[in-house]
Amino acid sequence: MNKYITIKDASNILGMSKITLRNWDKSGKLKAHRHPFNNYRVYKLEDIDKVLEMIESNIFIVKKKKNEIRKLAVQHLEEI
Repeated sequence: MNKYITIKDASNILGMSKITLRNWDKSGKLKAHRHPFNNYRVYKLEDIDKVLEMIESNIFIVKKKKNEIRKLAVQHLEEI
């Protein structure tokens, strides 16, 4: 059985904003489904798990400006 979560829960799990998730839906990066009663976006847990795996294995690349990538790299090094 498919389990679905709200866009709020998906954004919390992935650490992305709801706007980012909406944009990913529009661009086809992460398919959102629609709740049958209120037509809100909902996401399959298995799809969220796949995205998490890709993020953790550095396969999933979010387009960033060079300065943003450098900042993220520095933050990552500071955490180590």
